[in-house]
Amino acid sequence: MKISPYGSWKSPISSKLVTTSGVGLVEVKVDINKERTDDVYWTEIRFEEKGRYVVCSANKQTGKIQEWTPSGFNARTTVHEYGGGDFFVYDGAVYFSNFEDQALYVQRSPSAKPEPVTDTSRKWRYADGVFCPQTGCIYCVREDHEVVERGEAKECVNTLVAINPQTKEQTLLAFGADFYSHPRVSPDGKQLCWFQWNHPNMPWDSTEVWVADLDETGDHTVLKTHKKVAGSQESAIEPGWTADNKLLYVSDRSEWWNLYLVVSDDHHVNLVPVPTEIAGPQWTFGKTAYVADPAGSSKILLAQNYELGLLDMETKEYTRLETGFRYNKCLALTTTGDAYFIGSSETSFPCVTRFNIHTKELNIIKESVKNPVEKGYISMPSYVEWQTTEGDKSHGIFYPPQNKDFQAPEGTLPPLLVRAHGGPTGHYFANIDLKLQYFTSRGFAVLLVNYRGSTGLGRTYRHRLRNMWGVFDVDDCCTGVDHLVKQGKVDPHKVCIDGGSAGGYTTLACLTFRDTLKQLMWFYSGASHYGIGDLEALVADTHKFESRYMDTLLCPVSEDGGKVLRERSPSTIQSVSAAPSLSFQGDEDKIVPPNQAEMMYKAVKEKGLATLYVLFKGEQHGFRKAENIQAALDGEFYFFGRVLGFEPADKGVEYKIDNLD
Repeated sequence: MKISPYGSWKSPISSKLVTTSGVGLVEVKVDINKERTDDVYWTEIRFEEKGRYVVCSANKQTGKIQEWTPSGFNARTTVHEYGGGDFFVYDGAVYFSNFEDQALYVQRSPSAKPEPVTDTSRKWRYADGVFCPQTGCIYCVREDHEVVERGEAKECVNTLVAINPQTKEQTLLAFGADFYSHPRVSPDGKQLCWFQWNHPNMPWDSTEVWVADLDETGDHTVLKTHKKVAGSQESAIEPGWTADNKLLYVSDRSEWWNLYLVVSDDHHVNLVPVPTEIAGPQWTFGKTAYVADPAGSSKILLAQNYELGLLDMETKEYTRLETGFRYNKCLALTTTGDAYFIGSSETSFPCVTRFNIHTKELNIIKESVKNPVEKGYISMPSYVEWQTTEGDKSHGIFYPPQNKDFQAPEGTLPPLLVRAHGGPTGHYFANIDLKLQYFTSRGFAVLLVNYRGSTGLGRTYRHRLRNMWGVFDVDDCCTGVDHLVKQGKVDPHKVCIDGGSAGGYTTLACLTFRDTLKQLMWFYSGASHYGIGDLEALVADTHKFESRYMDTLLCPVSEDGGKVLRERSPSTIQSVSAAPSLSFQGDEDKIVPPNQAEMMYKAVKEKGLATLYVLFKGEQHGFRKAENIQAALDGEFYFFGRVLGFEPADKGVEYKIDNLD
């Protein structure tokens, strides 16, 4: 074993390995045609194909994996800009939204050419669709951007529509609310449920579950007896059906996102009343926190705190299913008892997995990473919590440096990278991540902070950040460092921070507002990935989905004329403090536009601090192209090395750093 300073360790976990060793796994679906139970479908993000989304399938009997989405197509929707709910399946045909024109297509076999079932002029976008065999129609969310181009509306219009795939005829079913999600047809084809919400709420604030009868004459263009079933002062999400047409939904009215059964209009039963959650924030479409047994039993498959379990609605008995994975998501279930999901753990990369709930037989269908890394290079996590401001506790996950080939000189401590998740309603899990292990295998310790505002810890903890964004999240990152320093685990003079999107904002806020934290001035450098620097500009520029988000995170702009937004904007030149930072940004980002990174870069540069700004062409919110993912990872490590004064073993990429070179 070699003796070498922290940060200079040579690692086999390269940035190229991060992207070339596998794919991203996004959604899992099964065919709702009960005659087709042997096939499972999923979406892969192909980083080496410039982030293209490809639908794949596998047959249970043959084990054969087939690719569906041909070259020139990309199965990805941009409804709400974040997308999700990109495809669905019925009777062996795959229906998907195509990224280039946002039209809905049908593909009847892996070798067949996709055929459009909607207009391809880009005026409408589609997401979260389902096919109803009784009516022969597709029910989905539609987002109309043409109304803005024509000057008829200030923002795009979201609705629920029925689409006849034979005639391409579309009919409005539900409209008037600002947002719609999760349209689901009952098994008998007689009812449609969904959830909706209005500005200024986000889907984790206040939503409503609705249900309506499909016209009894079979005319799919009509919904009758619209009725609100649940919601208003709660987050009621993900409605669905049992095999005998009873309505289910998830609500946080008990403090936790629990599963409810509608017995009657005034009697809703919490099926698993425990202090844990089975759902998460609805940033994207296509979430599947639970699935009722389509075979008609009283069983429901669900992921409680991401651990897979089986609930009996009649006896209320809950049984944990031992899959070997700690985290299980994107659930699907067939009539033969085959549960499909994406499973992962601290040591297992995400896999598309089949687990039979009757026989308990488990099969790995598709691994996201094909070249496993030796355990000697993998850092194992530990959950930590610490006292933070206002008498609260904060939570995180700590990873020490780990590389079987190196150890640091005696008496030295490792540099620390603090990571702030996005959202800010995100949540960090301890599943293995090569982007994180890239740092730990080179001699960094890493702290993932689930600051106040994170999901997975109850409604109260999630709402704790209301009006306090840029304060409590910053406090929790700083007190987290303080906790590790007092334990003697990290070098207090070599602390960095990074984050993407809202995590990028927290990163910049920690660097900018740290002077207000008195003794907790920990951060010496930071990296913002498509982060927010100017909150006022964001309110003016961002997309519809988040255009009123500041009303709860900070305060309604109308109440103080934007004073709070200006005070908590890291890019204001008066408040930028002495901490070098760099920014990575996509030039097609509609969520956090490039001007955010540009303003922060100029402010830091004018202050005379070391800084760097890298703009990636053809990237949106979150990087999907292999070369850009690699450049961002290597570039961040290179920047930290220059600022903290260590020499990386393999430089990867080198940038000219302003005010330093």
